[in-house]
Amino acid sequence: MASERISVTVGDREVSLSSPNRVIFPEVGVTKHELAEYAIAVAEPFLRANGHRPVSLERFPDSVDGERFFSKNPPRGAPDYVHQVMCTYNSGRRHPQVVLDEAAAIVWAVQMNTVVFHPWASLAADTDNPVELRIDLDPQPGTDFADAAAVAPVLREVLREAGLQAWLKTSGNRGLHVFCPIEPTHEFLDVRHAVIAAGRELERRLPTSVTTHWWKEERGRRVFVDFNQANRDRTMAGAYSPRALPTATVATPLTWEELAEGVDPAAFTVRTVPERLAAQGDPWEHLAAEPGRIDVLLEWWERDLANGLGELPFPPEFPKMPGEPPRVQPSRARTQDTEADR
Repeated sequence: MASERISVTVGDREVSLSSPNRVIFPEVGVTKHELAEYAIAVAEPFLRANGHRPVSLERFPDSVDGERFFSKNPPRGAPDYVHQVMCTYNSGRRHPQVVLDEAAAIVWAVQMNTVVFHPWASLAADTDNPVELRIDLDPQPGTDFADAAAVAPVLREVLREAGLQAWLKTSGNRGLHVFCPIEPTHEFLDVRHAVIAAGRELERRLPTSVTTHWWKEERGRRVFVDFNQANRDRTMAGAYSPRALPTATVATPLTWEELAEGVDPAAFTVRTVPERLAAQGDPWEHLAAEPGRIDVLLEWWERDLANGLGELPFPPEFPKMPGEPPRVQPSRARTQDTEADR
């Protein structure tokens, strides 16, 4: 028996939507059709933040409680208004990735069972050089959103001293993402080093609240500055992207004033964010208007190198990088040293 199918009008296009009544978020009852309507409602700010760049699609054939997989290659049969760009990965291999340039393409992605959109920090016009410096403030066990919210204004000041303007969004979960628009003059590794320099400076100012330790056993009850999210092909949920969480929360741009007044990230959902946009507009509307440079942060990186602070570990799937310390969990390294001594 063929599944139910409807046609959704998106501008001057008609996008076919199969199984529109399938429940994607069982806890709150959000259906595939409702998710498509959400995509239409937020299309303008969504594309401003995530469009015209490589994007990975996190897809759920059933619901967010079931199987998931990441789709990077454009699926066969994609319509001609879904574009693609060739990307080079850390391994040196190349393949095309989806690029979303219009509202109908977002709805097509929903038709392909996409829930979470993971955009690159670079544009399709130049995939090698990011246009954003992104910092993920990730609360560790024993900390929560309030701890990240307390740290973020200090990070904003650090970035301001480096000549960068910081913009803010919820992660859609417990964390906060801080973005700085930058000129696309440096490749990903340089931008990662700039993020590490900012994170180390933040850690110096808030040593009991912030950590840049890669290994979880060393982080303690602090907010982790996840510097490896700045790597090539490492992404985070884009602005206005739903998250695959039971209550259909959304990664939502905020103003700094809102953060100071106190916000509940759980309040921003597929059902509430369109009303929020209609009432107060997009806090990130002018994010890209005045890009900065990472020169000062790279000077801090070189200063820290001179003072003995070297490269930090890369994710396990990355090739071994120059100057990188051993990718061995500290407790295991100590055990191995003890056994070697014996």
